[in-house]
Amino acid sequence: MSDWVIGMMLGVSIFLGSIAVVALVWAIKKGQFDDSEHFLNAVKFDGEEDLNDAANLERKKEALKKKDYRPE
Repeated sequence: MSDWVIGMMLGVSIFLGSIAVVALVWAIKKGQFDDSEHFLNAVKFDGEEDLNDAANLERKKEALKKKDYRPE
């Protein structure tokens, strides 16, 4: 490859990387990743059937731990 192709590829990649970093910083400052009430709302709007399924799954996990289950 010639030097100008490598230079162009390096320049474009640095440019695109800087755009991604600026977008990430902007999103963090605007609070795009703040979702402190997500888990509270998920529990609030879950139905009784969903909660029972989750409880049964936890019981099965505990039972497998007690049996010293080791998948092959």
